[in-house]
Amino acid sequence: MNLLKIFCLSAIVTLSALPLANAAKLDDVRVWQSPDKTRVVFDVSAVIDYTLFTLSNPHRVVLDIKNARLSSSVDLARHKDGVLNGIRSGVRNGRDLRVVLDLNAAVSSKSFALKPSDHYGHRLVVDLQPVDLKDFDLKSIGPQRVHTDTAIKKKKTVVVKKAAPLSKLRDVVVAIDAGHGGEDPGAHGPNGVNEKDVVYAIAKELAALVRKERGMKPLMIRTGDYYLRLRNRVKKARAHNADIFISIHADAFKNPRVSGASVYVLSPKGASSEMARLLAERENASDRVGGVALDDKDDVLKIVLVDLAQTATIESSYKLGGTVLSALKDFGDVHKRDVEQAAFAVLKSPDIPSILVEAAFISNPREEGRLVNKRHQRAVAQTLMKGVRGYFARHTPPGTWLAQNRHVISEGETLSLIARQYRVSVDRLRVVNNIVGDRVKVGQVLNIPNGRDS
Repeated sequence: MNLLKIFCLSAIVTLSALPLANAAKLDDVRVWQSPDKTRVVFDVSAVIDYTLFTLSNPHRVVLDIKNARLSSSVDLARHKDGVLNGIRSGVRNGRDLRVVLDLNAAVSSKSFALKPSDHYGHRLVVDLQPVDLKDFDLKSIGPQRVHTDTAIKKKKTVVVKKAAPLSKLRDVVVAIDAGHGGEDPGAHGPNGVNEKDVVYAIAKELAALVRKERGMKPLMIRTGDYYLRLRNRVKKARAHNADIFISIHADAFKNPRVSGASVYVLSPKGASSEMARLLAERENASDRVGGVALDDKDDVLKIVLVDLAQTATIESSYKLGGTVLSALKDFGDVHKRDVEQAAFAVLKSPDIPSILVEAAFISNPREEGRLVNKRHQRAVAQTLMKGVRGYFARHTPPGTWLAQNRHVISEGETLSLIARQYRVSVDRLRVVNNIVGDRVKVGQVLNIPNGRDS
């Protein structure tokens, strides 16, 4: 009888311990700060059943995960960023895990689960957005887009006071998009280098070069290590009236010997090669990391109008891509000798010439090593800048300072004299103006390359 009691008690203890033994584990927490929200990512060991709700006085978001426990290696207290003031946890009902996100402001919260990918296992993503941040488009494009009525009037008054015609000329805007970011690292090199890091470094170098160029100004689409939806990258460029859009990547391929740079423009009907198709699928899939789909819900009429606009834009994109690819050929190895087409979602601006540049294949060990080298990053940026200069020399938007940067040849002037006057090389004058030799005519109009030769 005593043996039977002991057996029954043992069985009860064993059965009661099963939920704990099968509990999901919270293995890690990562926090990403972007201009419009704070993203908290929980790495979990399995599919979880959870509830999420918001409380006030004080502001906090509470996450209850059924039949789960916190891994002993997780340090929640260290996470403070953006609207997040700290994270703490506790046990609820003896077997559930409660995680509390302490906040320094009221937020709206959104959560979604992600299935395992190439880089991560199961994840739960919680986005925290301040409730007074009602217009993402304004906030996501940077503080210069948020003006009070007073600030706008003051700006208009300053413009009126400037009498010189040149004061009304604007700079061309070069949108520079560093691919991936935050929870989406992009491709990995064989030695663990993340695509998102090296392309951001190249983008910053390019932005610095554009900033030094008279008549141009850069627009960094991603200004830190955070995730930004592909469509919102395009929206930011359009909100700033960008004249061109350059998305920088360093993708991977299954064959580690594949090498060289490539330039892509939008293909409305598909990709021009199998590799282009594979790369486009990989890049477009990154939006699933953000928990959103790429489905376009515009009506048929809008689609037709956008397609018409994009046809003209794609032609301009080809011209931009051609000048950049030509510069890349002079710089080093290219994977394809012609501009490729692929259905990259980030290139779908209907009115901005847009290209995607694969600076190298990070899956190639030799090219991975180059991509982390600061001198090489700067050299790649200088090459892209050369392509940008070449494009604007021949396709200058009206109403810009570059459009007015022309010289009418007078009697007695030579190319060498004009080159010294504008502090550029004779070779650059020849290239920009398609001049063979040194013969020029009185009255001939020359495009003057913007920026001095270094």
